[in-house]
Amino acid sequence: ISGTFGMVETQYNLDKLMVGWFGSAALIGCIVGALFGGSLSDRFGRKWLLIAASLLLFISAYGSALPPTFMMLIIARLIGGIGVGIASVLAPLYISELSPPRIRGRLVAFYQLSIVIGILLAYFSNWLLLSFSQGHPDGFPALHLLRMVLITEVWRGMFAAEMIPALLFIVLLFRVPESPRWLVNRGRDEAGRDILTRISGSMVAETELQDIKRSLTGEAAGIRELFKPGIRAALIVGVGLSFFGQLTGVNIVIYYGPIILEKAGFKLGGALSYQVIIGIINFIFTVLALWKIDRWGRRPLLVGGMAVVTVSLLVIALQFSLGVSSALWIGFMLCVYMACVALSICAVIWVLTGEIFPNRLRGSAMSLATFTNWATNFISVFLFPWYVARFGVHAGFFTFAATCLLATWFFWKKVPETKGKSLEEIEQFWLHEGSIRLSQ
Repeated sequence: ISGTFGMVETQYNLDKLMVGWFGSAALIGCIVGALFGGSLSDRFGRKWLLIAASLLLFISAYGSALPPTFMMLIIARLIGGIGVGIASVLAPLYISELSPPRIRGRLVAFYQLSIVIGILLAYFSNWLLLSFSQGHPDGFPALHLLRMVLITEVWRGMFAAEMIPALLFIVLLFRVPESPRWLVNRGRDEAGRDILTRISGSMVAETELQDIKRSLTGEAAGIRELFKPGIRAALIVGVGLSFFGQLTGVNIVIYYGPIILEKAGFKLGGALSYQVIIGIINFIFTVLALWKIDRWGRRPLLVGGMAVVTVSLLVIALQFSLGVSSALWIGFMLCVYMACVALSICAVIWVLTGEIFPNRLRGSAMSLATFTNWATNFISVFLFPWYVARFGVHAGFFTFAATCLLATWFFWKKVPETKGKSLEEIEQFWLHEGSIRLSQ
């Protein structure tokens, strides 16, 4: 969406709050999808809910490219948001339930890597389509016709590009197995054993199967169980990760990056090309996090990275506040910021939220944590254009810096290290913590 703001604002004559609504409308859908995705997947399975999400994404891409009115554009974005919300709950949950403990961090981090690749491709396609609409294609009448379509409404092509990954998502999901932990939870032990054997071999699979069955014994899980001692601590960590993860400002830079860069002194074409550079940095440092997360652990990446994020946000705020004339300096610090946020919270959040909750509660707990993620995302994206117009860009970055400082303290105090532990071992850790708190 980042490349479309100025054009859609002009075409539909939007005020700043309506620009915020355009930017954040999909997030309302994300909130709905996240809120119900986990519980629906507990009932119908991880795989089939992901396929449903992929269909919603394709419908949204088509509707966003060809809306007859601004209201229809908003509705299309809402539909896509529901798909994103479901996928954001189920993708890391599914990967964590399928992965061997020794490489689970890296495999769940592939989810974040896929997001980063998608963002980078979106930046690149926006820049490419804008450049094409302003260029002079020779030799092919079809290219001339396409350029004439894009020359006034290139934003439609930017949204139409979403149909390609949505279609790939639909096709490839039919090739994945169901979650073995979900199968065992539904009494389908043999099907679960078969998948575990394909992943880890028969000896490990049998041990893992018994661990899963033990973790599922007892009363049927209800939402109230999330607030019991021990599990409540896991819920606080999961919600805290989601809440602070969105208030780092990362999605503001992703959505409104070109606007921020224009305020720093770049022209639109230059802002979009610089946004591609930021996307490349995001990709590189996400790969680094993926490579090191199971060796260095979750806590060092999270706490250390967030400390540097806080400093970089403070420097950017000071640059805008003092009226620094060099757009390149602000662009450079945005690159530092993106590198650190990609290496820390963006890589770690989905790994931790996918592994800290008990098997029988994981769908519901992930829904609550991801609901918090999207709700906070919506508020920040919706209010940012108004907030900047009212108080200035520097105020926005000062606010994010203060929030990240608080987040660094929270992560240092509350987030445990989970590398190398099975999901059942992590569950026992929280239950042990709860018993300690009760005895105190």
